[in-house]
Amino acid sequence: MTSAEVWQALRLSLLTATAATGVSLVLGVPLAWLLARTDFPGRRLVRALVTLPLVLPPVVGGVALLLALGRNGVVGKWLDAWFGITLPFTTAGVVIAEAFVAMPFLVISVEGTLRAADPRFEEAAATLGASRFTAFRRVTLPLIAPGVAAGAVLAWARALGEFGATITFAGNFPGRTQTMPLAVYLALQNDPEAAISLSLVLLAVSIAVLAGLRDRWLTGT
Repeated sequence: MTSAEVWQALRLSLLTATAATGVSLVLGVPLAWLLARTDFPGRRLVRALVTLPLVLPPVVGGVALLLALGRNGVVGKWLDAWFGITLPFTTAGVVIAEAFVAMPFLVISVEGTLRAADPRFEEAAATLGASRFTAFRRVTLPLIAPGVAAGAVLAWARALGEFGATITFAGNFPGRTQTMPLAVYLALQNDPEAAISLSLVLLAVSIAVLAGLRDRWLTGT
């Protein structure tokens, strides 16, 4: 429990889960707004693709990320050739894998909050001369803040516990890609008691965050 490897894995887990939540917020909130407030061709397909990681086995998601962002992937080969960027088996790859499986929780939460919010407030702001972006920033975002916060907490907790996509896309390298779930898996093969101890640490961190933040944000107090 006091070894450097354990704290290294825990620190990496907290860092990557927070970064993945940030990525989910930047991409997920505008996407949720599009799904809830606009009508465009293929909206059902986009919603299906957004929620696909909820039902897709994480290992399959990791394989999909390799096919898309790997060194010989559809997008990854151009990233490597043009910019020298390689994402698999890096800390950035861990963040991408965690964001891939965590962002649907945020999108669903924010989209539901947007559908429940009264659009007349945005319409009133538009009649007063506010642009769509200003209305979203000054009116819509404060209204849906509790839903955004709740979705962010759920996304963070899901990213913290991600295993399958991470080990498939980013590997299991101590100090670089070995998060707590991967450390638990490795310890389970050699020392089951150590694996139980690590699992309890991860469980305690998750419960502390969910109990301390989610109820407060859901109630908006």
